[in-house]
Amino acid sequence: MKLSLAIVAFALAIPSATYAQDSTAVSKGEYPNTFSSGSANVSPFTSQSKRFNDWSISAGVGVPLLQSADLTSIKNGNGKNLFGYSAYLSIDKAITHAFGINLQYDKGETRQGWFNTKNAAPDATAVGARTQYDAISILGDINFSNLLRRVDNHSPYRWALHGYAGIGTIAYRAYQKAGNGKQALMTEVKPFQLGSMFMQAGTGLKFKVNRRIDIEGRLMYVVTGDDEFDGGGDAYSAINKRSEQVSDNFFNATLGLTFKLGKHESHLMWHDPLQEIYYKLDVLANKNQDIEVCKKGDADNDGVCDDWDRQLDTPAGARVDGAGVALDTDLDGVIDLYDKCVTVPGPVENNGCPVATTGPVVETETKLEGIEFDLNSDRILPSNTPILNNAVNYINSSNGSYSVIGATDTRGTDAYNQKLSERRANNVKNYLIKNGVQTGKLQAVGKGEKDLKYPECEPATKCPEWKNRANRRVYFEAK
Repeated sequence: MKLSLAIVAFALAIPSATYAQDSTAVSKGEYPNTFSSGSANVSPFTSQSKRFNDWSISAGVGVPLLQSADLTSIKNGNGKNLFGYSAYLSIDKAITHAFGINLQYDKGETRQGWFNTKNAAPDATAVGARTQYDAISILGDINFSNLLRRVDNHSPYRWALHGYAGIGTIAYRAYQKAGNGKQALMTEVKPFQLGSMFMQAGTGLKFKVNRRIDIEGRLMYVVTGDDEFDGGGDAYSAINKRSEQVSDNFFNATLGLTFKLGKHESHLMWHDPLQEIYYKLDVLANKNQDIEVCKKGDADNDGVCDDWDRQLDTPAGARVDGAGVALDTDLDGVIDLYDKCVTVPGPVENNGCPVATTGPVVETETKLEGIEFDLNSDRILPSNTPILNNAVNYINSSNGSYSVIGATDTRGTDAYNQKLSERRANNVKNYLIKNGVQTGKLQAVGKGEKDLKYPECEPATKCPEWKNRANRRVYFEAK
C-alpha cells in the first residue's frame, strides 16, 4: 500500500511541476479570456510568458541522530553521543511563490548504542550498532516567508523560512556489534517494497547569497516505520523489547546549497508578491498612452466637449452648466452674461431687469427651473447650489410666498414617482429654510410624473437622456 501511495504522489507531482509557473501578463490587444478577471492585461499561461526561474538543484551534508529507538545516538545507557553522517541531493520545482515540490535522494549512516562499532566493546554487555541507508522521497516545500508576507517592509528579501513534508522509499543495512567483538548484519531492507516506505518532515532557513546560490540549514525528522532500523535485530529480540516504540525515528540536521537554474534575474521562491504589483505599476507608468479627449472638439470653447454639449454656440465668456448651456439664473430669457439683474427676472428689452412701476410689483408667476436630479435620487447636486442660493436671495427680497414643486421623469410607477417628487421638493424646501428663508414663505408640493417639462417623453425611451433629466426637477411658483 505504501508503494502505491508513492507512485500516485509521484504521478500527480510530475504534471504539476511541468506546467506550473508564475507569469507577467502582457496585452496584445486581443479580447480578454472570458474565464479571467476581465482585465485586458492577460497573457497565455506558457513558458514564454514567465519572468522568474522556477527550477533549482540542492545538495548538502549533515548529521543523523537516532532518537526514537531501542538503541539511540544520544547517551544510550551509560554510553556516549554517537554521530553519523548524511548527504542529500534534490531537484526542486517551484509551483508558486509559496509552494514547490522536491525530488530528493538521501544517503547516510546512523550510529547508535553504547559505543562506536569501529571501536572495541567496553564490556561484555555493551551493544553498538550502525545503519547505512539510501532513500528517495517526494517533498512538498512551503515558503512560509512568502505565504505570510502581506506588508512590504522595504528591506532586502534575503531570509526565508521553509517547511518540508513528504513520503518515499528507504533501503538500509543495520549492523550490530556486541561484547564478543563480532559485527553482524542484523537487518537488510530493499527499496521500493511495501515495508520500505517512510515519511520525513521538517523546516529549513534559507539565506540568499546571490541570484544563483542559497545557503540553507535544515532540521528534518525521519519516521522509518520500522522497529529494526536501529540494528536491534528482529522485532522480538531482547534489545527491541527494551522500548515500546514500533518505529525507529531519527533527526537529520544538514547544511546545504541551492543552485537556481534559468536565464531570468530572480527565482520564483524569492519573489515578493508586492514587488510584482510595483513592477506592473512601473510598466503602466512608463507606457506612453495618448488619451484622446473631446473627439469632436469644443467649437464654442466653453470647456464642455461637443460630444455632450447641448448648446454648441455659447457666447464667449458665458458661464455654462455641465451640459454646456449658458446660465440664466433668474430664467428671464437673458443669460447671465448679458443680464444686468442676474437674480431678478426682467424683460429682454430691459437687459433682464424689471421695469420700474409706481406701485408695488405684483408677481403673477415666477419659475426657477434647472434644479435637476439624478435618476431615482432626491439628493441636491453641488451644481444646483448656486441657483438655490440665488433663490434664497430672491425669495427673501419679495413679500410673497412660493410653492416648491418637485417632478420626475416617466420611469417608475405613479406611486413611486409621487413619493420621489415629494422628497425632492421637501429637500429643496429644507435647504432654503436652512439658508435663511422663512418657513411660512414655502410650501413643498410633489407632482410626480404629471408635470413634465418635455411631455413628449412618455415613455422615457422616446427621448434623449438630457430631456429626461430636465423632467427630473424642482421649480418654484409664486402663490
